[in-house]
Amino acid sequence: MAMVTVTDPARDYLAQLIDKQDVEGMGVRMFVTQPGTKNAETCLAYCPPNEIVPTDEQLDLGKFTLYLDHSSVPFLEEAFVDYSKDQMGGQLTIKAPNAKVPNVSDDAPLPDRVNYILASEINPNLAAHGGEVSLVEIVDESVAVLRFGGGCQGCSAVSLTLKQGVETTLKERLPEITGVRDITDHTNTENAYYQ
Repeated sequence: MAMVTVTDPARDYLAQLIDKQDVEGMGVRMFVTQPGTKNAETCLAYCPPNEIVPTDEQLDLGKFTLYLDHSSVPFLEEAFVDYSKDQMGGQLTIKAPNAKVPNVSDDAPLPDRVNYILASEINPNLAAHGGEVSLVEIVDESVAVLRFGGGCQGCSAVSLTLKQGVETTLKERLPEITGVRDITDHTNTENAYYQ
């Protein structure tokens, strides 16, 4: 069973929306489109009784049932749904830290653990500048060979990002990583955030 948290305000807000649909037995379905990719999106949709999928996990939230798409379950682990009122009405927030890469265990192969750290911690920060970094391979059993893209490719600050950001984070989270190597062609500065 995936660990998904729906706060009381979110449950109440969704229950109000369901009531307006006037369909007996209406629930909410949670799923991830393009799971495991950088384009993953976590979604909520109405789930009338005739659209219930038998393989989906079901969470009884009292006022309605939340259906978790079976193939999305690994990507919904630790998902969090909240609602907060504001001057414009309110904001429904869905956070699914494992949507782009499912959480991996401590004994998973090193490349899987590196990819998880890149997707869940490093790339969200690089995305602010339109950048990204990906693992090419692990060499010498402990050196992560990386390729930067987007706003990081050709960026004048990439060496700082590599050493103080990426390498530091990877070494802190994964002690078996002893270093990183950048194989990006930084002569192409067309999309560079800093020129």
